[in-house]
Amino acid sequence: MSWLFARQLRPFVALAALAGLVLNLALLFPAVYMVQVFDRVFASRSVETLVMLSALALLTMALGYCMDSVRARALAWAGNTLERRLAPSALAALLGQAAASAGRVDNDALRDIAQLRRFLGGSGVQALFDAPWLPIYLLVITFMHPVLGGIATIGACLLAALTVLTERLTRREAEAALQRSRTANRHAESLARNAEVIIGMGMSAAAVAGWQSRQDALLEAQARLSARSAWLGAAARVLRQGLQVAMLGVGAWLVIGAGASPGIMVAATILLGRALQPLEHLVSGWKAQLDARGAWQRLSSRALQSGSRSEVRLPAPSGRLEVEGIVFGPTSGRPALIKGVRFTLEAGDSLGLVGPSASGKTTLVRLMLGIWKPQAGVVRLDGADIAQWSRDALGQHVGYLPQEVGLFAGTIAENIARLGAVDSARVVEAAQLAHAHDMILRLPEGYDTQVGEAGAALSGGQRQRIALARALYGNPRLVVLDEPNANLDAEGEAALKTALRELKARGVTLVVVGHRPGLMSQLDKLAVLKAGALEAFGPSAAILAPLRAVAA
Repeated sequence: MSWLFARQLRPFVALAALAGLVLNLALLFPAVYMVQVFDRVFASRSVETLVMLSALALLTMALGYCMDSVRARALAWAGNTLERRLAPSALAALLGQAAASAGRVDNDALRDIAQLRRFLGGSGVQALFDAPWLPIYLLVITFMHPVLGGIATIGACLLAALTVLTERLTRREAEAALQRSRTANRHAESLARNAEVIIGMGMSAAAVAGWQSRQDALLEAQARLSARSAWLGAAARVLRQGLQVAMLGVGAWLVIGAGASPGIMVAATILLGRALQPLEHLVSGWKAQLDARGAWQRLSSRALQSGSRSEVRLPAPSGRLEVEGIVFGPTSGRPALIKGVRFTLEAGDSLGLVGPSASGKTTLVRLMLGIWKPQAGVVRLDGADIAQWSRDALGQHVGYLPQEVGLFAGTIAENIARLGAVDSARVVEAAQLAHAHDMILRLPEGYDTQVGEAGAALSGGQRQRIALARALYGNPRLVVLDEPNANLDAEGEAALKTALRELKARGVTLVVVGHRPGLMSQLDKLAVLKAGALEAFGPSAAILAPLRAVAA
């Protein structure tokens, strides 16, 4: 378990090890107490000696209690520190991966971090700190009597061999069970995301059957692992108890035949139980240790594979956007989704992006915002590759309304403020710029209205108008709207057109994906995308005329 000595955990592990040292020294005293009671108190019949020895025993037990508590607290602190340091970056990486993979969410990193925290906060990890003290206990037993020391050493070797055997026999089963568990969880999450379609089209039985097959495979893997772990753990317990019985029997024989002290017999038996207990816990809790080690290895590999963006603070952009021959698409022989698209927007320009379904409009928008990375070409904002921007810094200058509007559980104000601290003046300003202020005031609690999970408490049009206000929060210089009128009624459409006129007047660079000529005619330029290629680009009037003629 070398991962316990990682830099983040080292101070807490050192404190836990020091507490374990004092604890194990304190736990030696009960054996000494028994020897002294048998050899001194019984022989001298001195109550004063018994009282003094008992007081010392109570003091060492109190010290042991304190050290046990300190060790448990130190390891719990280690788990909390690990989660505080790793979880934010893991969540940020998860969000980046989900955006880059069209919303496919992989929570494995967060689960691994939680697994490590639970392991460090549990009792199983403490056996790792007690096991190194086994040789000290064996030396003390040997000092009491060599024969008893030999029996204890043989028993310790047998339990250590059983520990190694447990690791070999359970590693593969533990990995298989973990993999099947995550497969079943991902499938259940996928079903939950598509619950409306499943219920609406009567697909529940088929969906449950598909999940059940994965769950059955998981249960079979867990049953195999549990069975193997159970008999190995039972073997460890029986072996330890058998060794204690053997120690008592041999000790009694030594008392009868060799004149050994009864106190040594009892004390050695107690010490043997204490010495072998950590090994027994290692065997019975081996699955948790395998899970923790696997979690750390996966987190380490993720850290090695994860990329990082530059944190250089670039000046605030004016909004000039250059798309320089970008290519994006699968590399498995299928045609690219975006094929060498190239155009330039000056600061304050407005562009309408049109084209048939599946022509690549949304893909192009994601590439323009740096959410996805092109295989060739580059997107530049004020001359800088958009990939060079820190995402947090870029977000202050960019507004984005995606095709599938998603709001977060919380109030309308929190959503407009992009989950940051609510600045009332800026929230109201964004809502007024989006012409959603009056609509929000008509809601039961105004800006404090709870939108529910994913905005379920609002209609589709209300969600879209609030998401537009969120996109305009902070006066961004580049605003990208992907079909912003898809769910709007006549009032919402009129408010959107007014908002676009005001944004143009402010010199904001606009990119709007849409189909309706009435909205597109308000923009300076149009780009027609077909099968991922730029078919036409120019002033709106020149592009719209032939399109209207074809439609007629």
